[in-house]
Amino acid sequence: MSGRFPGAPDLAAFWQNLCHGQESITYFDDATLRANGVAEKQLADRDYVRSGFCLDGISQFDAEFFQLTPREAQILDPQQRLFLECCWHALEHAGHVPERYDGRIGVYAGVFSSSYLLNIYSQPGLIASLGEMAVRHGNEKDYLTTRLSYKLNLRGPSLAIQTSCSTSLVAVHTAVQSLLAGECDMAISGGVSVLADQETGYPWQTGGLLSPDGHCRPFDADAAGTVFGNGLGVVVLKRLEEAERDGDTVYAVIKGSAINNDGANKVGFTAPSVQGQAEVIAEALSMAEVSAETIQLVEAHGTGTPLGDPVEIEALTRVWQSQTSRKGYCALGSVKGNVGHLGAASGIAGLIKATLALHHKQLPPTINFTRPNPNIPFEQTPFYPHTTLAPWGETDAHPRRAAVSSFGMGGTNAHLILEEAPKKASQAGSDDEVCLLTLSARSKAALQQAADELAEHLHQQPTAHLQDVAHTLREGRQIFDWRATITASTIEEAQEKLQRGLNKPAQALASPDVALLFPGQGSQYWGMAQQLCQTLPTFRDEISHCFSMLREQCGLDLHPLMAQSTPDDVQLAWLNSTAVTQPALFCIEYAMARTIQAQGVKVSHMLGHSVGELVAATLCGVFTLDAALTLVATRGQLMQQAEPGRMLSVSLAEAPLTALLRDWPALSLAAVNGPELSVVAGPEEEITALQQALNDSGVNTRLLMTSHAFHSAMMDPVLDAFEAAVEKCQRHSPVGHWISNLTGREITPDEAISPRYWRDHLRSTVQFNRGLQQLLARPDVVLVECGPGTVLTSLAQSQMRLLNPQRAVALSRHPKEKSGDMHAWLAGIGLLWSHGVSLNLPETHGQRIALPGYPFQRQHYWIERIYPHHAPTAVPAVEMEATPVSVTDDAGTVVQSYVQVEGTEGRVAAIWRELFGMDNIQHDDDFFALGGTSLVAIQLISQVRELWGVELSIEVLFEDPTIRGIAAQIDTAQAGQPSIEATTEAEDPEMAELLRLTEGLSLEELNAKLSG
Repeated sequence: MSGRFPGAPDLAAFWQNLCHGQESITYFDDATLRANGVAEKQLADRDYVRSGFCLDGISQFDAEFFQLTPREAQILDPQQRLFLECCWHALEHAGHVPERYDGRIGVYAGVFSSSYLLNIYSQPGLIASLGEMAVRHGNEKDYLTTRLSYKLNLRGPSLAIQTSCSTSLVAVHTAVQSLLAGECDMAISGGVSVLADQETGYPWQTGGLLSPDGHCRPFDADAAGTVFGNGLGVVVLKRLEEAERDGDTVYAVIKGSAINNDGANKVGFTAPSVQGQAEVIAEALSMAEVSAETIQLVEAHGTGTPLGDPVEIEALTRVWQSQTSRKGYCALGSVKGNVGHLGAASGIAGLIKATLALHHKQLPPTINFTRPNPNIPFEQTPFYPHTTLAPWGETDAHPRRAAVSSFGMGGTNAHLILEEAPKKASQAGSDDEVCLLTLSARSKAALQQAADELAEHLHQQPTAHLQDVAHTLREGRQIFDWRATITASTIEEAQEKLQRGLNKPAQALASPDVALLFPGQGSQYWGMAQQLCQTLPTFRDEISHCFSMLREQCGLDLHPLMAQSTPDDVQLAWLNSTAVTQPALFCIEYAMARTIQAQGVKVSHMLGHSVGELVAATLCGVFTLDAALTLVATRGQLMQQAEPGRMLSVSLAEAPLTALLRDWPALSLAAVNGPELSVVAGPEEEITALQQALNDSGVNTRLLMTSHAFHSAMMDPVLDAFEAAVEKCQRHSPVGHWISNLTGREITPDEAISPRYWRDHLRSTVQFNRGLQQLLARPDVVLVECGPGTVLTSLAQSQMRLLNPQRAVALSRHPKEKSGDMHAWLAGIGLLWSHGVSLNLPETHGQRIALPGYPFQRQHYWIERIYPHHAPTAVPAVEMEATPVSVTDDAGTVVQSYVQVEGTEGRVAAIWRELFGMDNIQHDDDFFALGGTSLVAIQLISQVRELWGVELSIEVLFEDPTIRGIAAQIDTAQAGQPSIEATTEAEDPEMAELLRLTEGLSLEELNAKLSG
């Protein structure tokens, strides 16, 4: 559900107002009334009522979200703007969005007449420039539902329903029937009634429909008339069994409904009919197959009129007393005392109120009631006006039930029977399960606002299940370009992380280019990837397969690494021995890579560090997995057999360090990891001496925790044996791309299968930095470290200053991090998703629950009504010295610019700015990319014809649809030169036909044709 009502921007505030007995009335001072066109004569009238039930922010709208141009938004009836936003929020409240729903979604709703048309028609110059048809399309009732269907791509029936005051409840009944008939699988239904001039009050007349004091008093002795208010509401409907199957939150069940018309059986067209109302109530009860005696709440039409209220109670009583003799047991209410009579939205307001009462198991008070209308003998009826907030008690005989009435002027009546939702099954899932929460929005500001609002919601709902939150965010939200994720195990943790702010928001790349990084020896630690093995089936299967093959082929058992235990010194020494470390790293890195590939990640390149390159070669098909495991185990054993040595990290670039090492012949440049980060390897004595010398020179150094001097001359004794081992392996040309450690460029097929290459790879310098630079030169690269720790991620991030450093992603935690492996894994997966990488996020299991809706980034779109008694001198829209365009953001700041009309381009630009309502159009912007439609194109061509006497051809508009291109055609035509022949056919047949039919028409003729 979703709704906006006087004093309530959302349903939570609406319910609180109802519970507190709030009358959301607004009083107007003279200045406000004058500004809204109220004449002095009316202000002096003592019977002029200076109050109303107003809706805040009716000029505010997120046009960009619904892909409307500023001008389209400006001329669109505010009722229809509000309806678009409300429907989107209702779908989100239900935990569904159209792009992720397989069934057909229907729309059934109605709207009050557009009073905003008076604002537009008060400015004839604007209509002349925009066109009558564009104005009508934006304000006619007929387009309320079909516009929503178009904007949200809804394929079910789309019906605009108009039955006066009963419109929205009739719409709900129609939606229910459509669902039962199988015409749609989900339905959006509701109504909207918002006056553009809602801050005007009204003149009271004796004997009229309206209240003399601005208060609506349903069923009260002092009730003297109703008061019209402003608001809208929407509900989302599904067949019950499907809602339960899909894990939806069901707020209430519609047991049955009915509609009819009074016909001529009443004193006048606008009068109510006891018989008509009684018949529809009886039919609804029959359809629901429930007795009136089981209904505990009636949300009445309750207009607060002396005639209407007694008629309604008489009709209810007639039906009730045919089924029960009980008196005074059924609570009676009417929301109109709180928010006024909402016209086309009044029925949906009552339905939402009754639904919330069932959901919260509370009966809210009916306000403005002190003593009963003397024409209503309540003591003889089953009903009593309920005037206090009270718990809605449970009964063993039947579920809680409510009835809702809505009666339209003209006689169309609707009645609906509600029942409380079935009890949900017990919650499944572990309380300490790590969940990935996904957030997205159209802008960075909206994304942060979404996070803030979710944090506040979780603070207010501490008993919510985190699995439900994750599931709803995943399955019940549309994915936008700005994204962020958090991982959490509890509601409290999620709230705290959200409150700290989003530190890694990202704008999704259009075509992310994923490259995998595989770390080398030194990244291992006890307990690495244990949680992944327990939680991720693909990872568990891959690692188990690798471990089993190693045990069978090489006699090496790595299964203890996955056991949950605190290691002793012997186990740590075992892990850190090269013969164990290298195969262990290979298995974990290979299993991680296979797991993310199984989740749908497409990899373009790979880069390993030392032993990590063997993982890349295996994934690219050079070695079979069997052969690779044997080879890496052999490599580790051979390297461990070499003489012990040390390795030293040095903060120097490759060139100066290479020059320095000429004086240290026993030492080797083992690796170049960054622009000023290298590794030297060799005998311990020489390494110690070098470290002292460098420290004395002010160069930072750090001894690495290794037992051998890898990639140095100390490996020479094992090279022949390793080359022979490679020779024995069957090798294939690579089917993927990886960057070589030897050259820092993409490996060639000959290198990949050469035993000599792999010999040199073991001995020579690891040119990791050169390889990394190759990857960073790719503009949309996203680096993913597959392996324990975050070493390569840190190296990459230090060099990604011009890119987003967060595009280097680790899938594992740092050994010292206290959070578990799944936190790190899901955080990494979340970052990939944030950067636009296409992948299957981990499945979520939960219910769809109510969470904050999309934080619309609203701006002010409004055409002021010019009243005759203070109208300015009219100025033609395009022939002004400057064309004003005004849009205001939520903060109230007016963004206003004037386009000076100089030369042909300037005048064409002025037309464009007027047609689109934009102040930042460039002369090379594409007409169609800005949102140009066939109707806008017709207006453009007609204005060109009117101002220059030039007939633009249809083809020219498609050939060069820019300000500069159109201006050039105008200048060419006026110079008497033949215009450039277009070489392409019109891409839009509908537009081409419209343009053909309107060729040669003046603006006046065009508008007359369009309006006809």
